[in-house]
Amino acid sequence: MIPFALFGCSRETAVPRKLAAQLTHFDRVGRARMVDVGAKAETHRVAIASGRITMRPATFRMVAEGGAAKGDVLGVARVAAIQAAKRTADLVPLAHPIPLTKVAVEFDLNAAASTVTLFATVECRGRTGVEMEALAAAAIGLLTVYDMVKATDRGMVVGELRVEEKRGGASGTYVRTDARRPRQSR
Repeated sequence: MIPFALFGCSRETAVPRKLAAQLTHFDRVGRARMVDVGAKAETHRVAIASGRITMRPATFRMVAEGGAAKGDVLGVARVAAIQAAKRTADLVPLAHPIPLTKVAVEFDLNAAASTVTLFATVECRGRTGVEMEALAAAAIGLLTVYDMVKATDRGMVVGELRVEEKRGGASGTYVRTDARRPRQSR
């Protein structure tokens, strides 16, 4: 039996009460909740997220040249990423449904490393940020790349999913100190 009380939390939440007070998705006793953003001002919000998929050189060439049996891998991944951004509230339980004004997806192809890096830029005019929408777009876009070429390379690795930048709202601007930017976008 785990002594939850020793960690300052209950069996129900397993989130320490002191930590729960700092996290907006938990109430004062540590129960999950959706944050009330009703009193926040509507501002222009932007988030850029990226992720990377690494594959064998032969698979990379197939993706880059558009030669996959299932079709245009990057084109389909772009549409999947856009759809994921639009559906984030259905995928992430405490995310707010947000009327997005823009979703843009770019790919950076690195032949030397056999990697595809996906950059998702999401914008809205609203009361809460769009970081989750950008992260969902990057993740689902890369999973779509995996799905479309997995028959030729099951050893692909999807990773390095992260927020590169966010702007707007009370917390202001955040730019990762080692932020990636597309070198040659596609």
